[in-house]
Amino acid sequence: MSTTFKKPVSMRDNVMHYCPGCGHGLIHRLVCEVIDELGLREKTIAIAPVGCAVLAYDYWDFDTMEAPHGRTPAVATGVKRVLPDRFVFTYQGDGDLAAIGTSEIIHAGNRGENISVVFVNNGVYGMTGGQMAPTTLIGQATATSQYKRRPEKEGFPLKILEMMALLDGVVYLERTSVHSPKDVLNTKKAVKRSFETQIGNKGFSMVEVLSPCPTYWGLSPVESMKRIETEVVKEYPLGVIKG
Repeated sequence: MSTTFKKPVSMRDNVMHYCPGCGHGLIHRLVCEVIDELGLREKTIAIAPVGCAVLAYDYWDFDTMEAPHGRTPAVATGVKRVLPDRFVFTYQGDGDLAAIGTSEIIHAGNRGENISVVFVNNGVYGMTGGQMAPTTLIGQATATSQYKRRPEKEGFPLKILEMMALLDGVVYLERTSVHSPKDVLNTKKAVKRSFETQIGNKGFSMVEVLSPCPTYWGLSPVESMKRIETEVVKEYPLGVIKG
């Protein structure tokens, strides 16, 4: 079988619960491919939070634990400090990392914790009903912003990476996407660089991945990918932010 279509060793052969067109399944695979390529499977400990990623342990064939909502970086910090020889990464959505977990991610970065973070930004709360997230775009309607997000009422979209770039403890930050084959490949490269940053004991790193949510965007999977290309990347520019 071609290696292009071969299932990564680090990925379980389970049917996914994600909605059609969701980016999580694709990102799950990219993470597994990188772990396999770097030979990290037997020493990896992943931390998944409450949110759409809460069942990540059903799909990853390496040690994965769940953290309270927003506290994922704190749990990862404890695990890495107790087991410094292990590879520790968090996998978080924007509702988790950019909302209830804002302080946790900022302070973990500021301390320069030697962990890696995969941050999935789909601009909405996916698990709990499509409410507005800190990352929701201006003019975007959600379950809690029926009149669409307005700067004067709900504020502006929160750019986490640009905020984190100001912290001395943060080594590497990059924003990528999965809306095209080229961007999928770039995402894998970015995840690999983040993981290699930790392997080299260089400090805190994070990759933000712009991901589609067809269900709560009210679009088809194809339309959702197009929306990332035409709208989302204008608010969240792709590329290396720091490092």
